[in-house]
Amino acid sequence: MGAKSEALAKKFEAKAQEATGVLNRLSDADWKKTATSEKWTVGVVANHFAGSHETIAGIVQAIALGKPMPSLTMDMLNEMNNKRAKEAANCTKAETVALHTKGAAAAAAIIRGLDDAGLDKTATVLQGMPAMSATQFVEGVLIGHIDEHLGSIKKTVGA
Repeated sequence: MGAKSEALAKKFEAKAQEATGVLNRLSDADWKKTATSEKWTVGVVANHFAGSHETIAGIVQAIALGKPMPSLTMDMLNEMNNKRAKEAANCTKAETVALHTKGAAAAAAIIRGLDDAGLDKTATVLQGMPAMSATQFVEGVLIGHIDEHLGSIKKTVGA
């Protein structure tokens, strides 16, 4: 672990904590509202980002370790997300908060386990997109994913 990985882990944990607070304040009616950005219910949006923390952190780890990236297109990513959304259609707030808490802790541990040199390594994760460093992936994708979807939830429920 290095100073950079610790700082990134803390930044991610702060964003995850913010998300936990928002999720815990959602009413049953809020949970069932349709988020305009994603066209999924608020519950599905929350479950989507909650279930992605470990996967995204695993990609960060692969970048930092110089492992080869899968050949992933935006269409493939959208297909996976839509499949997951259908599977999460009846998710509960309690199970989603638990998934979020578990995934956030695992992701933070993965980030903390990286050394600063690894965080500077780059890879192309998504076909047609520029290469990103592991640090950029933490900030832009891991943290950005929560930001994007949490913003949509807040907008939907008027928080």
